[in-house]
Amino acid sequence: MLDWTFLAGLLSAVFVAWLLIRVFLQGPTLRVYDQRLPDSRIGSRERASPAHQEAVRRLEQAAAEIRAAPRKQWLATVRRVMARGFVEPPLLADDTGYQILEVDAGGVPGEWVLAPDSDPRRRLLYLHGGSFISGCPRGHRAITTRLAQVTAAAVLALDYRLMPEHSRRDIIADCQMGYRWVLDHGPTGPAPVRELFVAGDSAGGGLALMLAAWARDAGLPPARGVIALSPGVDLTLSSPTIKSNLKTDLVLGPSLKGFLRVPRSIQLLIVWSLNRMVPSNPLISPVFGDLSGLPPVLVQASEAEMMLGDARRYVNKARAAGSRAELETWPDLLHVWHLFEPILPEAGEAFERIGRFVARCVGQPEHVEHPSKNRATPRSADYAQP
Repeated sequence: MLDWTFLAGLLSAVFVAWLLIRVFLQGPTLRVYDQRLPDSRIGSRERASPAHQEAVRRLEQAAAEIRAAPRKQWLATVRRVMARGFVEPPLLADDTGYQILEVDAGGVPGEWVLAPDSDPRRRLLYLHGGSFISGCPRGHRAITTRLAQVTAAAVLALDYRLMPEHSRRDIIADCQMGYRWVLDHGPTGPAPVRELFVAGDSAGGGLALMLAAWARDAGLPPARGVIALSPGVDLTLSSPTIKSNLKTDLVLGPSLKGFLRVPRSIQLLIVWSLNRMVPSNPLISPVFGDLSGLPPVLVQASEAEMMLGDARRYVNKARAAGSRAELETWPDLLHVWHLFEPILPEAGEAFERIGRFVARCVGQPEHVEHPSKNRATPRSADYAQP
């Protein structure tokens, strides 16, 4: 005989558990920060350049290699593909004067990437992407060499520990150690930093933004500026473009579409179990933290990618908190299209914009390497206090 009292109690317990999961794990709503930034698009293009098809072709080749791998070799294959990169960094070819120097950054491995004119006292800490399970400094040299070129900084690319062998807290600890270490060590040995920048892409972009708030709260010398390329800043996956851009994001869409079919409460539980932290914890979702008193922030994102909403929310919330933040967007491009420089002219544009940002942050005149009618002229109010 059916025990209706027991059934009612079970349903009530399930409902309460579901409610607690939604309230406790998803964090406060951020919908108020979803407004578009009408001045964010760079240049006059309405579509991606024709060269974008070559970048897509290379991405598809890499994806096919990963799909062909046996299940037990999947993670090793992803890491091998990411370590290889999508293009050979042209600045490391022949006798260009660029250098790669392996380093132990306080117990965290990494590499210095130096341009011929890199200033050893201007330093940029770079945190690679790869969804926290892959990626390494070698595979991101197309980005770090160009950053060394356009910023005239000594770039320290950190090789932080990866999941699942290590925890998310291990990753955070490595990044925090890298920040502390680079304050007092340059490519030529111990020496105080004069100008520090922090940058990262995708997962690393979120780490870079996390470090900016952490350094403020820890009382450490702040960075002069933070550069986040297609950053992920919300592990609750609540921004509207997570779903609206699912089909147009050729990098993240294929891997996330199955996960997004799972009920939201289950998604939050999975994120919680993988990271051992509440998904809205600012250490893993910087957009939920206090965004006041931050260094100037430059965020670059594609209008076709799923993380566009994350970028908008972060910039809007930072501005509302009184921090200086700008969002620059390009149409149609791949998530972290910067990895395809020099194939993509939009990647060149993005790096030039980063160089201008750094120049403004240190009070130097801006230098434009390759002006063209498709590249927007910087505005004097770009980093004015909101």
